[in-house]
Amino acid sequence: MTAATSMAVCPRCQRPLDDDEPYICCAGVELSWRCASCHKVSEGFAFPYGLCPHCKGRLDLLERGAIADDSAMEAVRKAFEIELGGHAFYQRAAQDAADPELRDLFARFAAMEQEHMQTLSKRYHAALPAPSADFQIDRAAIFAGVDRKPEDPANLFRIAIAFEQRAVDFFAREGERAPEGSVERELYRELAAEEREHVELLTTEYRRWAAGKPGLL
Repeated sequence: MTAATSMAVCPRCQRPLDDDEPYICCAGVELSWRCASCHKVSEGFAFPYGLCPHCKGRLDLLERGAIADDSAMEAVRKAFEIELGGHAFYQRAAQDAADPELRDLFARFAAMEQEHMQTLSKRYHAALPAPSADFQIDRAAIFAGVDRKPEDPANLFRIAIAFEQRAVDFFAREGERAPEGSVERELYRELAAEEREHVELLTTEYRRWAAGKPGLL
C-alpha cells in the first residue's frame, strides 16, 4: 500500500485546496463601505447589488488611513461621548420603567447601543470605559431639552428620541462647518447617519408602542 498523500490546505483559513491552481483566500476579510446617499458606513465583504442595506444608495469602498488629525479625533471622541450617554440612559430607563413592555424594550435598546459602540470601537480603534452605574435620567432629559415626567411612560420615549435627534443635529452641524474634503467632515456625516437611524428606529417603536402593537425589536 502506498502512503496517502497529504492534502494541501490554505495557509490562511486551513481549508483544503482542490488542486494546485492559483487561488485567492478571502476568509476573515471585512471591508468598510460608505453610502454615497445617506453616508452611513457598513462593514462586510459584499452587499447585494453593491447597494446600501439602509437606503439602497450606492456603496463606495471606504479607504481611509489612521485617524491622527486632532479635529478628526475630536469627532470620534464626541461620538463615543454621545453613545456612552445613550447606553447609560437606556440601561437606567430599563430599570426605572414601571411598564414591563417598556423595561424589555429599553433593555433591548441598551443592548443595541452596546453593539453599536463595539462596532465604532472596532472601526475607530478606540477603547471604551465601563458605563456609569449611577446615571440619572434627569441628566438625559436636561441634555435632550425635554421635561422629566416620571408618571408618564411615554416621556422615556420622548427623551430618547430628543436625545438622539440632538446628536444628529450636532454631527450634521459640525460636518457643515468642517472643511470640504477633510477627514472630519466625512466622519461627522457618517456619525450623523448612524444617529439618524436611531431616531427613525425609536420613532417607529414609539408609534407601535402607543398603538399597542409589538415592537420591531
